[in-house]
Parts: sequence; structure tokens; C-alpha cells
Amino acid sequence: MLFRSYAYKLLATSKTSTMQKEMQEAADGGFEYRGQTVFKSTFGGQEVVCIMERDRESAGHTSEYRLLATTKTSTLEKELREAGASGYEVMGMTVAKTAIGGKELVAILRKPR
Repeated sequence: MLFRSYAYKLLATSKTSTMQKEMQEAADGGFEYRGQTVFKSTFGGQEVVCIMERDRESAGHTSEYRLLATTKTSTLEKELREAGASGYEVMGMTVAKTAIGGKELVAILRKPR
């Protein structure tokens, strides 16, 4: 029986721009998105947490990641349409509570490079 070996990265932040940057850095190192959730941070808001995985035996392919975050569904729909036309596909979506008490929709998108 052949067993594969995997490496993992756990990314957590409350800022969408930071998460996108960290996800892209991980992807540039051969990691791919596997899942996400939201948890309550000690500072009152919520953080989006992403799991990234890399097959240690695979040469891997590189993806480009983009995160969309908004409080309005109409804005998200418009941005998803634009991203889809550029070749992105939705990988996951969460609803996070912001530090000021609002709710933010966070969508993670990916396209092959």
C-alpha cells in the first residue's frame, strides 16, 4: 500500500487583505485551499481560518487566490460575476461577525495560473 505524505498550513486573520496575501504566499509554495471556518477571536471580532495542503510528493500546480468580502449580497453578486468572467471559481464562503458588530460575507476564489 502506498501512502502519500502531506504538509499543512493553518492561516487565521480578521483582515481579508492579510488572508489573501497569506493564501497566495502558501499557494506559491505549492499549497492548495482545502477548507475554511470562522471562530471568535479574543479581540471581539471573528477570524476566518483556512487550511492549506501540499502533497509533498507532487510537483504541484500553482493557483491564484482572491478573497471577496462585503456586507451586501448585491455587491458580492456583482464581484462574483466579474471574478467568474476572469476565470475564478468559488472554493468556499463564510459569514463572519466584524469587530464593530456587523456581518461580513467572505468568499474565497481560485483560478489556475
